[in-house]
Amino acid sequence: MSKLHFSTTPTIFFPHISPPPKNLQQMSSTPPQSPPQPPESTESTAAKTLTKRYEGLMMVRTKAIKGKGAWYWTHLQPILINNSDTGVPNAVKLRCCLCDAVFSASNPSRTASEHLKPGTCPSFNHDQNPQPISSFSPTGMMTSSHRKRNSGGRKLTGAPITDPGKFMIHGSYTTRPGSESGSGSRPGSGPGPDTDHIPALPAPPVHNQQYVKLSGGKDDLTALAMLEDSVKRLKSPKTLPGQTLTKMQVDASLELLTDWLYENCGSVAFSSVTHPKFKVFLNQLGLPAISGQDIAGNRLDSKYLNSKAESEARIRDALFFQVSCNGWRSRNQESQQSQLNLSVDLPNGMRVFWKGVFANGYVFSKFVEDVLMETMIEICGNNLEKCVGIVSDKFKSTALTNIENQHQWMINLGCQFQGVYNLIKDFSKELPLFKNVVDNCFKVANFVNTSSQIRNLFLKYQFQESGRARLLRVPFGFVGNEFEFERVFGMVEDVLSSARTLQLVLHDEGYQKVSMEVDKTIRNPQFWREVEAVHSLVKLVMDMAQEIEKERPRIGQCLPLWEEVRVKVKDWCMKFQMNEIVVEKVFDKRFKKNYHPAWSTAFILDPFYLIKDRSGKYLPPFKYLTPDQEKDVDKLITRLVSREEAHIALMELMKWRTDGLDPVYAQAVQLKQRDPVTGKMKIANPQSSRLVWETYLTEFSSLRKVAVRLIFLHATSCGFESNSSFSKWARSKTGVEKAQKLMFIAANSRSERRDLCNDDEKDGDFFAMANDEDDNMLNEVLFDASSP
Repeated sequence: MSKLHFSTTPTIFFPHISPPPKNLQQMSSTPPQSPPQPPESTESTAAKTLTKRYEGLMMVRTKAIKGKGAWYWTHLQPILINNSDTGVPNAVKLRCCLCDAVFSASNPSRTASEHLKPGTCPSFNHDQNPQPISSFSPTGMMTSSHRKRNSGGRKLTGAPITDPGKFMIHGSYTTRPGSESGSGSRPGSGPGPDTDHIPALPAPPVHNQQYVKLSGGKDDLTALAMLEDSVKRLKSPKTLPGQTLTKMQVDASLELLTDWLYENCGSVAFSSVTHPKFKVFLNQLGLPAISGQDIAGNRLDSKYLNSKAESEARIRDALFFQVSCNGWRSRNQESQQSQLNLSVDLPNGMRVFWKGVFANGYVFSKFVEDVLMETMIEICGNNLEKCVGIVSDKFKSTALTNIENQHQWMINLGCQFQGVYNLIKDFSKELPLFKNVVDNCFKVANFVNTSSQIRNLFLKYQFQESGRARLLRVPFGFVGNEFEFERVFGMVEDVLSSARTLQLVLHDEGYQKVSMEVDKTIRNPQFWREVEAVHSLVKLVMDMAQEIEKERPRIGQCLPLWEEVRVKVKDWCMKFQMNEIVVEKVFDKRFKKNYHPAWSTAFILDPFYLIKDRSGKYLPPFKYLTPDQEKDVDKLITRLVSREEAHIALMELMKWRTDGLDPVYAQAVQLKQRDPVTGKMKIANPQSSRLVWETYLTEFSSLRKVAVRLIFLHATSCGFESNSSFSKWARSKTGVEKAQKLMFIAANSRSERRDLCNDDEKDGDFFAMANDEDDNMLNEVLFDASSP
């Protein structure tokens, strides 16, 4: 007869996974009357067994964390160890999350009882963890005559719980069958390890050795435990276990939390701070709850004033700057609200957000001109010459030109991202190739999507080829006569990527000709060459535009940048045998719309573009300019200096043309280094071109004034992309003020971090890392649903 012994260290049993009998491995390793398996099969079987064991433990742990299992799973984590040579799993272990110790996974409950106790695990705090259920003796546990081990039985002597304050109900304990019977055994259970388990959830506290039946059932146990705990704390108040945060730490933590909310406003809802679980999270950290009124009130005002003071200090330190404006809406979006972002580009390369402006409906040029002038006056006061110029994504030929004509010292530019991107619109309107390709792709996409027989065959072969099954994209409301190619590019891309799938559909035995015209189009090789040509040209322009948006080139890079696009377009004409004259004409038309004389002047004055001649001198690249562009250089320099200095500046320009820059300084300016992120070679110090003029080329007294104010100008207005939530908030006077403050804080914070990416793009990259198995499962469901 074995005796039941309760030690000071509670023994925890794992109810979900029981350890196998000792002779089980021997029985499974040598099955009777079974031929020996090859080594590869044995290794594969063992790996599968270990993987299944690991998955089972992870499932049990997940349930336990959610409140349906033993408490110790919050501290123990299963890990799968792979062979370093073959990569095949060879062991399953348990890792302690507190001290990183590793144990065998054969008996998790025993591991917990032996390790998770003071003196064994250095990071384990007994007061902060629930008492294991096996350490209690629930009342009503009497002798069980049918529970035996080996040749003798064991008696379980119950004892009442005299201190209800000790009785802590934890969410991870679950009620097992038979726990309310008082016997602790399950009907029909035979001898073995499972028969020694104590019920996972103890009975409620009793008085006078009798059960108290709660009106709410077992769900009242948690509330009862909370009541008892509250009474105990009120009777003997003491500090919570663990380190208590000081007031300074609490204030700093709340400050960081609100900063995170402000910097991610629009992406994170302010109402989330009132979510019950978020409040519990703060309480677990020892932080007080924070209200939405507090976030949108004094804290917001204080943060805005601090950020504005820093921004104004940066602008005051700069001798001059450039105003950047983006966010104007196009004509076909009159009903939508425009959200304009006005920023300040400093000579040191930093962009400081100034303010946001909300406008409803179509924006007129006069309104834009007034907004820009008001912004200049707000920043400069009476010293308007401090503003060197403006760069905007729209209104170059109207508002920007008018302001430049009124202020001779200003250089107003159009955004080159928009300029290059507009080539797609020009090509789609001027080249008949685009119209033919769009019409034919629309017929093919409509044919595939609307015909049930063709659609099912298409989805079947598409799933076989690419592992995906989806219909071809067709823009909503597409007519075919007038269109914006940006809307139909997805359709062209889908048709091109489905070329092989469509050919398989035509050769399928069950295919029946529904449309002779579409059938002929799909079988025509010329159609596919044209689709590929259009897709290649659009992709070429898009890639260049995205690179411009990312790199934010300066004004001196405009001529080399457009020349690079011109060369790539010529190569495209040669590859697809297109009429180069017609394409060149469309390109030149767009180039002239975007060109500014400051392009040529900055290209000549920027030391980065100096060319080494045969004598070893580094001279300006005048030979790459056309005669008209050389005249533009002289005219612009004359306009940017006073009348008294005009002839001096031209003489200095001739000296710069013949002497150039000292080779050592020229090489230092043109030094490049590899970007660790993209792997491309970039300028090591972008500010060196301006600094050389300010510190070394002092003999050019007039020309250097033009150079330092011209070289730093940005050629794009790309920057902070505001969230659509700002427009929703700006529906009242108070809402507009709050939205502008939030935009100011968020934009300047991202500018300091050099993080100008859109949150939607980041989320897209995040979700792009989703599991392929989930995608395949979804595709299989869609494919089955579309099958007849």
